[in-house]
Amino acid sequence: MVLPLPTEAARLDAAPAPAAERPRRVMIATDTYPPDVNGAAYFTHRLATGLAARGNDVHVVCASDDGKARTERVEGVLVHRLRSARLMVHPTMRVSVPTRLDVYVSAIAPDVVHTQGHFVVGRAAVAAARRAGVPVVATNHFMPDNLFQFAHIPARLRAKAGDLAWRDFRRIFSRADHVTTPTRIAAGLLAEKGFAREVEAVSCGIDLSRFHPFAEPKAWARKLFDLPDRPTVLFVGRLDEEKRLDEPIRALPHVLNTTDAQLALVGSGSKREELERLAHRIGVGDRVRFLGFVPDEALPQAYAAADLFCMPGVAELQSIATLEAMASGLPVVAADAMALPHLVHPGENGHLYRPGDVLSLARHLTEILTSDDGRARMGAASREIALTHDHQASLARFEAIYAELAR
Repeated sequence: MVLPLPTEAARLDAAPAPAAERPRRVMIATDTYPPDVNGAAYFTHRLATGLAARGNDVHVVCASDDGKARTERVEGVLVHRLRSARLMVHPTMRVSVPTRLDVYVSAIAPDVVHTQGHFVVGRAAVAAARRAGVPVVATNHFMPDNLFQFAHIPARLRAKAGDLAWRDFRRIFSRADHVTTPTRIAAGLLAEKGFAREVEAVSCGIDLSRFHPFAEPKAWARKLFDLPDRPTVLFVGRLDEEKRLDEPIRALPHVLNTTDAQLALVGSGSKREELERLAHRIGVGDRVRFLGFVPDEALPQAYAAADLFCMPGVAELQSIATLEAMASGLPVVAADAMALPHLVHPGENGHLYRPGDVLSLARHLTEILTSDDGRARMGAASREIALTHDHQASLARFEAIYAELAR
């Protein structure tokens, strides 16, 4: 069903009801939204649909996935797709060019605007909200490392490019009334990068009713993905540069000296062919299984197929995939970088390793795979930690922020 944006005459004839007489109206502005596949898109979708399910009137303004502008109701959310063009430096992402979003702010008449970034749509929404006197909440999911490979920025220029990107971020987010980011570590990063405003850590949260340990044998879940029934290390995410997936592949030969293991990679990305070549070159091509894109509704079964989860990425502001794995009762071996130490407590629910230290990574993987008791203990501890990240608590906190600002 396509719902066109109201005309100017219609807006004048039907003035919005006072906020006290209707559900809270939230306009979420984002440059990436499903069917885009990335953490920010997934979080924004869960935020929008979660708020709608809790009785809020939610509008999402984002780039069109096919280039054409349209408005449609999806899962209880009114999604306004802006005309867009393919981004030349990214294989799948599209970018819109909204010079002003005043017409959307006027038509939607939101009680609050919640931007999910400081790029094209985000900055346009902040500017339009400021002009209309609408309060702004801003959530940061950004790290320059996530963009360097797509922008093809040489390594020698990345520090300077990062400084410029952070300066732009500070300029846009300083105009918000309330700034959040997923973890305390991520908030500390913003302070280190010169952002002087207070930043609140609000977890992205996960649906604990969907991600939980399964009682069925792992062989059942492995069969769903055509995986051999053997000890399985799992990764879920983009197969891109900052995920450093060459490290678990390089660690696998050392693991195989002790136990009959395999590595399953869920996701797609620019590094897949390179990673496949690496696996074959070092003799583990038959033990590295590329499962490709797995729909969100099938992800719980992917976690159920694994014995432990590995996250070698070094640019994780929270890592929703790691949280989902933990909620599913998996131990975690992760890089000691960014937000991952916030989730992985060494010796309790897994281990951390120094990025690049493949031998240390292999030792940790081997230790967990070869100890049934240790694996069960760590998996239970992961679940307990994940219970503190219930997305309903995150939604409630955002609602409280909106209420404070819209008074």
